Amino acid sequence: MAVVPYKQRKSSKKLQVKHMFNNISHHYDFLNHFLSLGIDIVWRRKAIALLKKTRPKLILDVATGTGDFAIEALRLNPDKIIGVDIAEKMLDKGRAKLKEKGVEEKVELCMGDAEALPFKDETFDAAIIAFGVRNFENLEKGLAEIQRVLQRNGVMLILELSKPTIFPFNMLYNFYFRYILPIIGRWVTKDRSAYTYLPASVQAFPQGTDFLTILQQMEWKTPQCIPLTLGVSSIYLAQK
Repeated sequence: MAVVPYKQRKSSKKLQVKHMFNNISHHYDFLNHFLSLGIDIVWRRKAIALLKKTRPKLILDVATGTGDFAIEALRLNPDKIIGVDIAEKMLDKGRAKLKEKGVEEKVELCMGDAEALPFKDETFDAAIIAFGVRNFENLEKGLAEIQRVLQRNGVMLILELSKPTIFPFNMLYNFYFRYILPIIGRWVTKDRSAYTYLPASVQAFPQGTDFLTILQQMEWKTPQCIPLTLGVSSIYLAQK
């Protein structure tokens, strides 16, 4: 059974995720940085640095949210970055951020479903996704769409939360993630489900070697996993 934000509702995971992110959009950036103690900024920077050798000129940011990963990707000096997301209010926050930074010409944010991307085959040099793949309703379908729109030998870079395994850090982290984080998230956003869904979705996501196996089965080339911060998050790299 799919992990969804609002268990009492009968709507699809996709619609529930869209509603959830629209609902928490005004607090999303603050909570990202606050709840991770700002380490999420370091994670994004480390992830994007791995693409420097490939020098992608046209980048797709899937599940872009408020555009933080797209903005970080500007360090690669691409010609253009296009971010897609299903949550309108997240995109509105992102566009305001782009305007404030004066990078609207370099980064374009638009509505788009990761499982039905509105782009032609072999369009992009690289695709990036931060904290988004575990929200896909159909993981393989989303990965196949990214594969379709990448050029031959194009690179996919995924940054995703994972489950630490080193004792006793994993015990402390799990307690924080399952009990403290949802209380803070609920207090700030007034959404009782959003930050309960977060640890549940991370728990359900096939991390590490399990995710690499999925990539291999889908014929992604040279998939690799790079754990960060004792396994709290992971970078996944693969080539079309």
